[in-house]
Amino acid sequence: MNKELKYEDAVTRLKTIVAEIENGETDIDKLADSLKEAKKLVAFCKSKLQKVESDIKNILDD
Repeated sequence: MNKELKYEDAVTRLKTIVAEIENGETDIDKLADSLKEAKKLVAFCKSKLQKVESDIKNILDD
């Protein structure tokens, strides 16, 4: 995953992927690639949120 990627951009891309799948806009040939990308984006977002949570906890504990 690109280190330059911002959380908001990742969420926006995830929403786009979900909408495309829900609306039947993703053909079967692209579905697996879309799901792989979504999985990476979810992991990226989860990692970002955990880091921010940890940083906030450290700030409040000081």
